[in-house]
Amino acid sequence: MRSRKSASICSIPSCGGCCHRLWSAEVMLPNTGRLAGCTVFITGASRGIGKAIALKAAKDGANVVIAAKTTQTHPKLQGTIYTAAEERDMADGKPLPRHMEVPSEREMNDAVEQPINKMLRIDILVNNASAISLTNTLETPTKRVDLMMNVNTRGTYLTSKACIPYLKKSRIAHILNLSPPLNLNPLWFKQHCAYTIAKYGMSMCVLGMAEEFKGEIAVNALWPKTAIHTAAMDMLGGSGIESQCRKVDIIADAAYCIFKKPKSFTGNFIIDENILKEEGITNFDVYAVTPGHPLLPDFFLDEQPETVIKKMESHGADPELKKEKSPPPPKPCSGAVEETFRIVKESLSDDVVKATQAIYQFELSGEDGGTWFLDLKSKGGNVGYGEPSDRADVVMSMSTDDFVKMFSGKLKPVVAFLSGKLKIKGNMALAIKLEKLMNQMNARL
Repeated sequence: MRSRKSASICSIPSCGGCCHRLWSAEVMLPNTGRLAGCTVFITGASRGIGKAIALKAAKDGANVVIAAKTTQTHPKLQGTIYTAAEERDMADGKPLPRHMEVPSEREMNDAVEQPINKMLRIDILVNNASAISLTNTLETPTKRVDLMMNVNTRGTYLTSKACIPYLKKSRIAHILNLSPPLNLNPLWFKQHCAYTIAKYGMSMCVLGMAEEFKGEIAVNALWPKTAIHTAAMDMLGGSGIESQCRKVDIIADAAYCIFKKPKSFTGNFIIDENILKEEGITNFDVYAVTPGHPLLPDFFLDEQPETVIKKMESHGADPELKKEKSPPPPKPCSGAVEETFRIVKESLSDDVVKATQAIYQFELSGEDGGTWFLDLKSKGGNVGYGEPSDRADVVMSMSTDDFVKMFSGKLKPVVAFLSGKLKIKGNMALAIKLEKLMNQMNARL
C-alpha cells in the first residue's frame, strides 16, 4: 500500500474550526468529509467498537444504520441502538437505529430493506457484531457454540449477502469485517476452539468475497494490535485491565482509512496501527487509555511469527517440538524461588483453583532455576519442581530474579512481557488470570 499523509488542517469537531496547526502526526486521524451523504450499515453498533466507527462516520456526514439487538439497557453493558443514535456527535449524519437479531435472516433482510426505503443506498457495510466465550471444548455448552457460529460466521455471511446487491451500485462499496488474520498456529485453537473457528469464519468471508466481487466491492478485515478497552474487555479482564488497553478510537480511525481506499484495495487483513502509520500517524499515546503504560497484545497475533513458521515447517503439521525426554536436572538448593513457591502453595485453595482452571509451567534461568509448575486444575492446587503431570496451558520463561520480583509485585507481568524479560507460550487469557492471583499474593511475598 502507498503511504498517505493525514490532512494538515485539523477538522476535529471539538476544535470548533479555529485550529490551523499541522497536527497530522500528533493527534487522532481528522475527518475529510469523504463519507458525506454515504450510508454506512454497522452491526453491533450500540456500544464499543461498532459505536465508535458509527460516530466517526457520522462526523464525516454519513448516514449511519445502527444495527444491533440491544433495545433495552443491560445491567452491565451500557448503550442501546437508541442511545447510540441520540449521541450529539451523530448530528452531522442521519442515524437510523434498527433492531436486528443477527442469526435471524428475516430480521436481517428487514433491517437492510428499511434503510434502503429511506436512504435509497448502502455504501459501506461493517460486520462488527460478535459473540465470545474463551472456554475449551468440554466447557463450552452447545448453546454457546451455536451462538458464536450464528453471530460471528453466519451473521457476517448473511448480512453481507443482504447488502451486496446495493453495495454493487455504490461508487465506494466497502465491506469491512472486524476479524483477525488467519493464523493457523494451534495455540489459538487449543483453549477456545469454538470461538476461534467462529471468528475465523468471518475472516474466511473476506477471502472468498474479496475474490468473488473483485472490481465491484472492496472486502477487507481489520484487527487491533493491542487489547481495546470496551465493556466486554472489562468483563473478560476484570478491574484495572483498561490501563493496558487502547481506546476504541484507534479502530474507528483505522476503519476510516480503509473506507478512503479505492475498490481495488481488497482482500487485505489489516492491523490498526500499521495502516495508521501509513497515514502519517506516529504518536499512538493519544489512543492509549493510560499513555505510557505497557499494552496487552491482542489475540491471534504471534509476537515472533517467523519462529512459529520455522517450527511448523520443521515438524510437519504439529508445531510442538518432538524432543526425547531427558532426565530432569538435579533439584536446586533452597533459595528465593523455592521460598516463593512455598508461599504460593500456602495461598492455594479450592476457590482459587475453581476460578483459574489452568496449569502453569515456569522455565527459570539462573541460580535456583530449572523447571517448576503451578497446578491450578487439580483439587486444592499444587506446586512443585519439574514438569507438571498434565500438559501446561501456559509456559513462562524468565530469569529467577525476575520471577521473584514478578511474584512479589516489584515487576509487573505486562512490563516483563513487553520488555522481553518474560516469554509466554500458550493461552494469553489464562496468563492474565495468573496476574490477578499474583496481585492477591503480593502482600505475603
